[in-house]
Amino acid sequence: MMLESAAAIVAGFALLAWGADRFVVGAAATARNLGVSPLIVGLTIVGFGTSAPEMLVSVVASWQGQPGLAIGNAIGSNITNVALVLGVAAIVRPLVVRSEILRRELPILILVMVLGFALILDGELNRGDGLMLVMGLAVMIYWVVGLGLRSRRTDPISREFDHELPRRMSTKRALAWLAVGLLVLSVSSRILVWGAVNVATTLGVSDLVIGLSIVAVGTSLPELAAAVTSALKNEHDIAIGNVIGSNMFNLLGVMAMPGLFAPGAVSAEVLDRDYPLMIALTVGLFLMAYGVGGRPGRINRLEGAALCTVFVAYLYTLYRMAL
Repeated sequence: MMLESAAAIVAGFALLAWGADRFVVGAAATARNLGVSPLIVGLTIVGFGTSAPEMLVSVVASWQGQPGLAIGNAIGSNITNVALVLGVAAIVRPLVVRSEILRRELPILILVMVLGFALILDGELNRGDGLMLVMGLAVMIYWVVGLGLRSRRTDPISREFDHELPRRMSTKRALAWLAVGLLVLSVSSRILVWGAVNVATTLGVSDLVIGLSIVAVGTSLPELAAAVTSALKNEHDIAIGNVIGSNMFNLLGVMAMPGLFAPGAVSAEVLDRDYPLMIALTVGLFLMAYGVGGRPGRINRLEGAALCTVFVAYLYTLYRMAL
C-alpha cells in the first residue's frame, strides 16, 4: 500500500505540473487573443494558474474531510515559495526588483496575511471566514487589474510578460489546452490527495504535516521551475512577481476552501509555528525586495542561501515534531 501511495504522489505531482502549465498557456493565449494586455494576463491569469494545483488539492482534500491537509498546503506552499523557490532562484542568479507594481503588491501581501491570521486567531476556520477570504480575493484581483491598467506602459515587468506569454496560438487551440489543463488538474489532485492521506495514515503523522511538507513542496514545483528559468533569462521581476501573486492567491483562494467545504478547528501548530514563520519570511522578502532611497531591491546569493537554510531547518523541525 505504501508503494502505491508513493507512486500516486509522484504521478500526481507530475500531472499537476503539466496540467497547470497547459491551463496557464491556454488561458493566457485565449485572453491575449481577446485583446487583454500581457501585463493584465501576467498579473492575474498567470498568478492564478501557478496556484491552480494548490487550489484543486485544497478543494479535494476539504471535500474528502481532510481540512488539515488543505490548510497545510496553503501555508506550506507560501513558505516554500519564499524560502525555497526564491532562495534557489537567487542562488542561481541574484534577483533585482525594478517593478513598481511589485513594490506596491508586497505591502498588500502583508495585509492579506494579517487578514488571514485575524480570521483564524480564534482557532477556527468557518464558512464566514471562507466567504470573507473569497471576497478578499475578488477585491485583490480588481485592485491588481486597476494597478496593471495604470502601469502597463511604464512598468518593466510589462515587457517581461509580453516576451514570455504565448503568441500565434489560435483561440480554438487555446481553449482546447485550457480544457485539457483543467481536466488533468482535477484528476491529478484526486490522485495526489489519495496518496498523501494514505502516506500520512501509514506513517502515523497528521495530514497537516503532510500538507506543510510533501504536498506543499510538490505543488510549488511549477513555481520553482518558472523562477529559475526567469532568473536565467534575467526576467527577475517575473520570478518574484509569480511568487507574490501565487502567495496572495494561496491565502485568499486556497485557504478559503477548507472554510467553505470543511469548516472546523485550526491546529494550534499553525497559529504558533507555521503562520508566524510565513509572516516572518514575507516581511524578510519585503525588506530585501522593496529597496530604499529610490534604489531597486535585491535578493543576492547570500540572502538566497539564508532563505534555503531556513527552509531546510523548517522541514527538519516538522520531521522532529512528527517523530
